[in-house]
Amino acid sequence: MRKAFALPTVAIAAAAFPLLAMSPASAHEGATSYQANLASVNSSGVTGTGMVTLDGNTATVMIEANGLLAGAPHAQHFHIAALGTCPSNGLEDDADKDGFVSVTEAAKYYGAIGSSLTLTGDTSPDSGLAVDRFPTADGGTISYDRTFEVTDDVHKAFEAGTAVIVLHGVDKNGSGTYDGDIKSDLDPSLPMEATAPAACGGLKTAQMGTAPSGGAETGAGSTSGIENQGALGVGALAAVGAAAAGAVAYRRRSADQA
Repeated sequence: MRKAFALPTVAIAAAAFPLLAMSPASAHEGATSYQANLASVNSSGVTGTGMVTLDGNTATVMIEANGLLAGAPHAQHFHIAALGTCPSNGLEDDADKDGFVSVTEAAKYYGAIGSSLTLTGDTSPDSGLAVDRFPTADGGTISYDRTFEVTDDVHKAFEAGTAVIVLHGVDKNGSGTYDGDIKSDLDPSLPMEATAPAACGGLKTAQMGTAPSGGAETGAGSTSGIENQGALGVGALAAVGAAAAGAVAYRRRSADQA
């Protein structure tokens, strides 16, 4: 049975939120920071910034994005092991001419899911469409902060320059909800709007220190408490998988900030 998508229409924010200020004093010895400028895909109008600090296989992830479908959940991932780039904002990569650059059509640029950037619980590719655990774009914006473990494959992709942040979910027809006759290439019970990439950015080594310490120790961060809003349906949760796994989160704080 097709899921319902009764999501409200709310005015979209016009300007990107900057990441929190970073200080070299917060850097851990041996940690490396990566930054991504998120640009629109599928003419979504979504823009933003992502920052990831890797301390061993512990990733601290911060994402600020705006222009998203207000009140709707948006899947977000690290994609890995392809070119480390993104499709254009137009339809040059719409091979089947259905009006969308789908996940499948964009995969040649950014690869398969390496980690699912969920609010809570599993971060492996198995949670690629666990939309009840992804952020909801209140007012059209997302502010995400979580620390969790990545796999060796994901860590290697960062070092090789092939790690990419992708946000999904596009209101292509401007209806204020995920709908339309074109079905998702990942789960035909969902409309394409629910899974099509909305913003994308390749992660490159940052020139500043690491992301600041702060946020919840459990990893829910500033998006805590909204993980159950606007779920697309539990039946879609296992539609995407790839060859990586994520597990337990922890947070390290610098002694020199005490």
